Amino acid sequence: MSKFLVTTAIDYTDDVIHIGHAYQKIVADVYARYHRVIGDKTFFLTGVDSHGGKVEHAAHEKGRDVAEYSDEIAEKDKEQQNSLNISYDRFIKTTDLDHIKIAQEFWQKVKVAGDIYLGDFTGLYCPGCEGYLTEKDLVNGKCPYHPTSQCQTLTEKNYFFTWHKYEDFLRNHIKNNPNFILPESRRNEMLSFLDEGLKDIPISRPTVKWGIPVPGDASQTTYVWFEALINYLTGGLQSGFWGEGVEIVHFLGKDNLRWHALLWPAMLKSAGYRLPTTIYAHGFISLNGQKISKSLGNIIRPKELVEQFGADAVRYYLLKVKNLADDGDLSLEKLKEIYNSDLANGLGNLVARVAKLCENLGLRFATKLLRSQENCYTPEYRRLFNEYRLNEALTFIWQKIAAADKFIDEEKPWEQLKSKNEKVKSKKLEEVLQKLVGEIREIAELLVPFMPETAEKIKARFAGPKIKSAPPLFPRI
Repeated sequence: MSKFLVTTAIDYTDDVIHIGHAYQKIVADVYARYHRVIGDKTFFLTGVDSHGGKVEHAAHEKGRDVAEYSDEIAEKDKEQQNSLNISYDRFIKTTDLDHIKIAQEFWQKVKVAGDIYLGDFTGLYCPGCEGYLTEKDLVNGKCPYHPTSQCQTLTEKNYFFTWHKYEDFLRNHIKNNPNFILPESRRNEMLSFLDEGLKDIPISRPTVKWGIPVPGDASQTTYVWFEALINYLTGGLQSGFWGEGVEIVHFLGKDNLRWHALLWPAMLKSAGYRLPTTIYAHGFISLNGQKISKSLGNIIRPKELVEQFGADAVRYYLLKVKNLADDGDLSLEKLKEIYNSDLANGLGNLVARVAKLCENLGLRFATKLLRSQENCYTPEYRRLFNEYRLNEALTFIWQKIAAADKFIDEEKPWEQLKSKNEKVKSKKLEEVLQKLVGEIREIAELLVPFMPETAEKIKARFAGPKIKSAPPLFPRI
């Protein structure tokens, strides 16, 4: 048994998360559930970034108290995640007292290391991602991730982090640890960024009041990115999952990679903490070919889809529609099509056919699994997880579903009922159905990380000793 910490990026509490954010939570949840199944001691951390100018501005626009507004959005985010059966062990808020304490202690450690100094900053700032940009970062004069908003030119007195000091350390660590940044294209992107040279970064804001005060200087708050990244350490330390011997995997969107892959490791090195094992930057989900955004008015909340299709169907579709590394497109019509073909006619139909045959024949089955869970999770299946190929792991399962359907069509158990030799008929049918029940139980075990509700329903239905039919797992839409 090993220890495994899986985290998602934390979302700003300026607005409730949409289905694009939910994709990341589902991916992390699949990994957390997988590691629990294979026996790893696992901790799953997700949550919200409660601080910063973005949240402060959103609350003021609505005439709300910032703290109350932020907490309200946090609760709504939890509700959205819960609708998808996200099995987090902690939902952290950066307003949590233990996080504030650890963030301020972290600042002091970096200061003692000689890596914080007071200076003057003039440069570009994107309010949308709360990030510092250069002219080279811009596309048509705008932030590439927030093209509808205007970048600001800031002139402030800030505390700076000596980011440049860790340039060689970061380059060597990335080159010597091929799995530190994934996929490989993102790894190469970060190495190219390092080749341009790192500049020290402001880590405090004198004009943003909604944040953690800088230790020893209440006139400034900690820069939201410098503080928010520490949530991983807070959750890890408080749960006992940030020591040596722990596999730490961060899942985040590709737009946040620079902060996670270059700033966060430098911060950890400065403060004297170990680095994460893997930082995986996934692609985006669009809707009907368009970026999901409030300005376009095409935001879909996870709960809306769950109410229409069910949590497991939404999970399945989002994981199937694209590989983890690249961008993918969500379409409600395609979702409905996949629901009917793969779930209603595929998995659901197989389960219904075999359950009905078992019920009609009144056969009794062993209550224990015909194959152990360990045997179900074959080297090939585990390899797909280790290589972050979740869509291919689903294909692996659906090949088993197709093989079981083919076996039924070849054996034609309904025709064997016509045999006049009762002894031969009974023995042959029992062999066929024992094999099918075993395959379905195995499929259920493989589905546990992806479709937990469905997996439990199938396991309960085929637990034995008698098997009965039940309402469809996925009624056609």
